[in-house]
Amino acid sequence: MTPQLRQAIKLLQLNRLELTEALQTEIEQNPLLEEISDEPDNLSVSDTLDVTESKDLPESAVTSQIPGEESSNLADVNWADYANNFDSDFSFARETPPADAPSQFDFISRQPGLDAYLQWQLVHLELNEQEQDIAYFIIGNLDGHGFLTIDIDDICLGTGCTPETAEKVLNLVQGLDPPGIAARNIRESLLFQLERKDLKGSLAYTIVSEHMPLLETRNYPLIARKTGSTARNVIKEIEIITSLTPFPGNEFSNEQINYIVPDVYVYKVDGEFVIQLNNEGLPQLGISRDYLSLLKQRKSLDSESLGYLREKYRSAEWFIKSIQQRQRTIYKVMESILKFQGEFFEHGASHLKPLILRDVADDIDMHESTVSRVTSNKYAHTPQGIYELKYFFSTAVATTDGDTVAAESIRNRIRQLIQGENLAKPISDNKISDILRGENIQVARRTVAKYRDQMGILPVKYRRKK
Repeated sequence: MTPQLRQAIKLLQLNRLELTEALQTEIEQNPLLEEISDEPDNLSVSDTLDVTESKDLPESAVTSQIPGEESSNLADVNWADYANNFDSDFSFARETPPADAPSQFDFISRQPGLDAYLQWQLVHLELNEQEQDIAYFIIGNLDGHGFLTIDIDDICLGTGCTPETAEKVLNLVQGLDPPGIAARNIRESLLFQLERKDLKGSLAYTIVSEHMPLLETRNYPLIARKTGSTARNVIKEIEIITSLTPFPGNEFSNEQINYIVPDVYVYKVDGEFVIQLNNEGLPQLGISRDYLSLLKQRKSLDSESLGYLREKYRSAEWFIKSIQQRQRTIYKVMESILKFQGEFFEHGASHLKPLILRDVADDIDMHESTVSRVTSNKYAHTPQGIYELKYFFSTAVATTDGDTVAAESIRNRIRQLIQGENLAKPISDNKISDILRGENIQVARRTVAKYRDQMGILPVKYRRKK
């Protein structure tokens, strides 16, 4: 496989945000690539990222002359052995550092986290050198939730202090803000927070301290009996508990939020669905006219300069063709999905049909692995919401009348049943299985439990609320 073909395959796997970065990187690294700024904002699919035809340019430099339906060996490549990732610094112009190499900006743009906030508070405490070292050691062993991941023996071993000193400094750290910090678990964190509210000895404190398993299962009647209180008082105290923060360190998390930007839009216009690729913010690429003029002056260039320009010209031309091939392939895959899943786009998830990669691959005459790579980590904005392209592929589940239904449709139906349940008497997995059987969908209880777990829905005993 040639380096150019490998580049085309990697480009095809990028989502829109990664593609934007890759385009900018390639423009910076290849002097013969330039951004065309005088093109119209809205281009048709066949014109996506093309340059305007010009009589001043040689025919091979005009990318808009590439036929939209031209056969390409890119579609027939089996990508099964290739990783589904892409180094945005990948280029044939020159060697570049790895994409995950640290930048100097990484060290100045990071927001202060939990450890910095706690260390700042330590400045205002009168600690000797040993106590300060112990406090830093404790803070360094807090997880992302703000929980302490070590015990007193570990603190003593790591700092060389006595258990009494370790306990003293740990109590100081647990007295810092936010309330509940440096607890060992959720129960201890809630107790620390109740103490800060001067509620030690209250019914809420007793519930957390002695009846945490019943609180987790929302067994309020049993809590009332064990505490000798009324159900109304128990519910009132539980409202106080639920107002607390189980994970005190989460609000100081430095984890980046990744926003989804659709790669393709599906609109309904005049009763028909229309597909539009998301080209907003993508640069329009073309071949630099200045460097093309230099190429025409072959006699005035030495062999090294001429070879360099020819290499960069071929690299730029192939890069543009690869981008166009990527856009055409995504469009074709989305068009095929729309054909198979038309009822979903019209009515929603309950009308999702069984669909496998081979169905789309056969429909658009591409390899199955190609479709798999194209649909990974790419999103479509539809009238029903934003979905990853992989979402539209679902295995078939047989119904009692001999028909089939998509597994995703069953998951959606289970979600609807649970959302509409009476919290005082939530629906069990067995009951859900019986309801689905009444709708001609044969799904065992364990399958219902599996689908429920996949959707992150708690078992019935944790959903009960009285």
